[in-house]
Parts: sequence; structure tokens; C-alpha cells
Amino acid sequence: MTNFVPTPSVPAPDIVRCAYLELVVTDLAKSRAFYVDLLGLHVTEEDENAIYLRSFEEFIHHNLVLRKGPVAAAAAFAYRVKSPAEVDAAEAYYKELGCRTERRKDGFTKGVGDSVRVEDPLGFPYEFFYDVEHVERLTQRYDLYSAGELVRLDHFNQVTPDVPRGRKYLEDLGFRVSEDIKDSDGVTYAAWMHRKQTVHDTALTGGNGPRLHHIAFSTHEKHNIIQICDKMGALRISDRIERGPGRHGVSNAFYLYILDPDGHRVEIYTQDYYTGDPDNPTVTWDVHDNQRRDWWGNPVVPSWYTEASLVLDLDGNPQPVIERTDASEMAVTVGADGFSYTRKEEDGSAGEKTGFKLGAQV
Repeated sequence: MTNFVPTPSVPAPDIVRCAYLELVVTDLAKSRAFYVDLLGLHVTEEDENAIYLRSFEEFIHHNLVLRKGPVAAAAAFAYRVKSPAEVDAAEAYYKELGCRTERRKDGFTKGVGDSVRVEDPLGFPYEFFYDVEHVERLTQRYDLYSAGELVRLDHFNQVTPDVPRGRKYLEDLGFRVSEDIKDSDGVTYAAWMHRKQTVHDTALTGGNGPRLHHIAFSTHEKHNIIQICDKMGALRISDRIERGPGRHGVSNAFYLYILDPDGHRVEIYTQDYYTGDPDNPTVTWDVHDNQRRDWWGNPVVPSWYTEASLVLDLDGNPQPVIERTDASEMAVTVGADGFSYTRKEEDGSAGEKTGFKLGAQV
């Protein structure tokens, strides 16, 4: 049985959105070539140990920090809160949970002020901050706009062995569930959770963890994503395309997954939907319906389920990876041909994997 995280008696911090990821990379020059030269993220500042990057429409100092280190891993999943007082609230909240916390009035990274970092109940390094340096928002700098421009940080995706436990913890923290994946026994395989008014700021994917599954950036249109594919082909690095392009069932977004030089996964993402109404319904997908992950396109590759990045504790050491004991989504859905059913026949049996009916048999 799931051992749920207790709900603290003090209020949860009021979180605005996911704001940046601090990512440890082993070769800063190779990572710069990937994130700046290929993907076109904009350099706010850099030195011999770190590069601070932001997307086209961002006005805070950075959305991504690349920090040189010995082990490729995620060092912080950072969220902006609504006011300076909410940093105090975050510190109190996690202390009551019994989590390790560290507070730095001058921040953990350049461009960010008073912050608290925590080792959360799932083993992830979370950061909460309000004070931040403002920089030029490049929205109308069309002289800098590339054909594959990344315009916003959209979300994180976290791998955890106990999705129900993680879901309750994040709901207590103020996140709302937009979509989830379950089976007929009620086992939850994944959940998409948001603070801003889109499908998610973070998602929980069931698997061995805690690990970072991916960071995602948005583009304006589908053609921006196709341009990234074309550019990778021209540079002879199309083998770094892990999955896609295609369209998700969950979120409805058009997507592409690519791997950086250290194997960190990056999703390029566009065209999800608004979730801001208080009665926005949760969409639940059957784990056996292959259209949940691909509305159309190729089946999910096994590496997408099994590979992910380590996360660090507050001392910079990799967190131990705990094996998921619940049923695996990969085991349920990836068979000899990679597909499970898309439709059910009227008698409830699984529909055929090829062919379809549209008024006449085919």
C-alpha cells in the first residue's frame, strides 16, 4: 500500500509556475553547442563553470542553467512563487514535512535572489524563489528569431516509483491534475499537474526514480519543430532524435524528444490547451490505449520508458534510484510490434491493430 506524504498544518507556498532547471553537464562546450547553436536558447551570461540560458519570451534571468560537473544530473527544479513571503512559506512547509532545506538570501544561481532548496518527499531537489533579475524580453527581436525558436519553458517531467504518492503530495502543494493514465484496476501510471494555466508545469511518470525524465520548451508552431528536425539532419545528428515528431493524446501537443550530449532528454512542445477554469475536468486515459502517448505516429521506443537523468541531493550527490514495484507502463504497452489497442469492439474485446471501420469494412 502507498505510504502517502502527510499534509502539513501550515499553508503550502503559492506557486506561480515552473521557472528554471539547473542541469549538471560534463562538457560545457558540447552542451553549449547543443542548447545555443542547435536549439537557439539565448545566453544571459556565462563563465567557465556555467551558462545561463533563457527562451525568447522570458523576462527573468534564466530558464536553464548548465553547470559543469563530474556527473550528469539535475540539481534543481525551480519554481517561482507569488511573493517574497511565499519563500518563507515554502521553507516552513517542508520543514514541517521533515525534509532537508537550505536557504540562501543571495540565491543559488546568478540572477536569482532569496531562495530555499529542499530535498522533497519524493527525493527531488526543488527550489522556490521570488526575487529575480529582470532581463530583456526578446518578444519583438525578430532579428534574433530563428526558424526553430524556443519561446517558453513549458514543464518538467519527473520519474517516480510511486505515482499516487507523488500525486497526493503535489496536490497538497497546490498543483491540479489535468490528465492521468490508469488501468481498470485503478493503478496510476502517470499524472500531468499544473499551476500555470496550461496542461502541466510538471508531470509524474511511473518508473525507477527519483529521476528527471525531461525538460520541455514550447515553440509557437509545429513548423518550428520540423525545422529543428531538418537542422539536426543537416548537421548529421538525427540519431539524437529519440522520439517523434508526432502528436500526443495526453495534452494534445505536437512534440519532439531529443537527447543532449549527456543523454539529458529535451522535449520540444507546442499546441496544448488552456486549463485555468476552476472546474477544468481531469481527462483519464486507459493505459492500454496507445493513442494516449501518440495520437498518431510511431509507437513509443523502450528507451523513453527506461532512460532518465539522475537527480542530486543538496550536497550534490546523486540520489539513490528506487525500483518501481507497481505494474510498468512499458510492460503493459510495448509488445512485439510496440502497439496495444486503439479501439475496442462493441463486445469489449480489443480492436484490431490494423485496418479500421468507417461505414464499411476495410
